[in-house]
Amino acid sequence: MKRTTTRIAEAMTMALMLATAVTLTSCGNEKKAASSKPVLKVGMECAYAPFNWTQDSKTTPDGTEAVPIFKEKYYAYGYDVAVAKMLADKLGMDLEVHKSEWSSIGISMDVGDYDCIIAGMGKTAERELAYSFTTPYYYRDNCIVVKADGPYADVKGLSDMAGTGVRLTTQLGTGWIPLLDQIEGAVKSGNFETTSECFMAVSNDVADVAIVDLPTAQSALMTNKGLKIIQLDKADAFVGDGPMVNVCIATRKTDTALRDKLQKAMDELGWNDKAKMDALMEKAISQQPAAN
Repeated sequence: MKRTTTRIAEAMTMALMLATAVTLTSCGNEKKAASSKPVLKVGMECAYAPFNWTQDSKTTPDGTEAVPIFKEKYYAYGYDVAVAKMLADKLGMDLEVHKSEWSSIGISMDVGDYDCIIAGMGKTAERELAYSFTTPYYYRDNCIVVKADGPYADVKGLSDMAGTGVRLTTQLGTGWIPLLDQIEGAVKSGNFETTSECFMAVSNDVADVAIVDLPTAQSALMTNKGLKIIQLDKADAFVGDGPMVNVCIATRKTDTALRDKLQKAMDELGWNDKAKMDALMEKAISQQPAAN
């Protein structure tokens, strides 16, 4: 009886050892498979619709796959995500989306949290001192957003707001901030971390005018019918807002190898065609969740 019990114990031990070996081998294979492709680590807000946003579901309404946000249970999609995925596929890489506050998006790249920024970032002279940029992957127009029934609903240009004490807002850390000084007698009512907060400030009468880009404004108006977009008369508009029109991919200043790699992929995909860009942006706007 004792010998039988011993044999059973030995058999159970052997089975456990074999199971452990199989599990370790399986884990090793999974780890190897997961690391078989290089990873394109991209930073973005995941809160700047229609360029990028956060959603609960794995797919958009038309079935397009969203991308998991690194170390989160949510997913990201939008124009930036679609472009990042397209470039990663072209380069034979896996895409990894990292969520970052806009105010620290450059710092997080500099310390190595991710390798590039694809986040609706306009290429300005100041930013070129700190980062390397590709050519534009999107060309956007700028605008102002006001209350549809407010005192500035019918303005055509900057001169219509001069001397009125208009209260202005825009997003922190953007190239729109210098434009706040171009309206005579305007009041800076405070800037915000996200464009969503800027729109809310106008809706709640904290500010009269938000200076933003057209796609973001169009996105906001899908769920806020009380706002109105105004594209200023070109002869009476902001001066020096041109750099914010050119939306480019940023890498660390010294990482010109990655910049050139991404640029080559863009060139091979023909991603310098404004018609293609506009078509993808229209799709992104149509796919965003109502919460964004």
